[in-house]
Amino acid sequence: MAEGRIELAKARILVTNDDGIESPGIKLLEEMARALSSDVWIVAPEQEQSAASHSLTTRRPLRMAEVAPQRYAVDGTPTDCVMLAVKHLLRERRPELVLSGINGGGNVGEDLTYSGTVAAAMEATLLDIPAIALSQHFVDGEPICWETAARFAPGVIRRLTQLPWPEHTLMNVNFPDEAPQAVRGIAVTSQGKRAIADNLTERLDPRGRPYYWIGPVREDGIAEPGTDLAAINDKRVSVTPIYLNLTNVPVLASLKKVFG
Repeated sequence: MAEGRIELAKARILVTNDDGIESPGIKLLEEMARALSSDVWIVAPEQEQSAASHSLTTRRPLRMAEVAPQRYAVDGTPTDCVMLAVKHLLRERRPELVLSGINGGGNVGEDLTYSGTVAAAMEATLLDIPAIALSQHFVDGEPICWETAARFAPGVIRRLTQLPWPEHTLMNVNFPDEAPQAVRGIAVTSQGKRAIADNLTERLDPRGRPYYWIGPVREDGIAEPGTDLAAINDKRVSVTPIYLNLTNVPVLASLKKVFG
């Protein structure tokens, strides 16, 4: 565990996302952050970057524009945003906490490997800054229940920051697609694994040439108990600690026996 706790009232908070700086989720998260601290900075992509994962822009220059006091738009990925904020904009005093989201759509199971929301929190974690990724589930075609995130996110953030922060770890928080009064509590979970259904569509363009469209992940089967997937299905807020050291320690020991 890292030493000390985060004093939110005195903390510098960086807010980012992957849905873009004008998305409703980041505006909601900004309101929450400003209720927690008076020193809040927004650095987010100027356009949606969903499923950008942990990509970093290296083949072209980046531009950052101040769109309002302490509010900046970057023509890059969520990872770019955190890098520019920490290494340039806020280099004289780094943020004590990074909040990424609130994503319109869940980030559970395999979503973590694709998610720009989680990737922004990963970048902060790699820079030794505590980070929380927050996502609100919804069903395609239905209104997003932002009031559920609004009800539960501030309390979750406060409780997480009261603990000594674990090293190399980000917190991944998901809110179920339920009205606030229907939520059944908060579950501490592990990352789940879906039985993924086919989500690739093949069609022909007007000239008869085939094209392919990757759709949203569709889930088959039953979620394993104790996972983020199970918690969301059970109408609970899911809180998952994600550890960034990807080494499989038991396999490491076996490989040492083989290779010496």
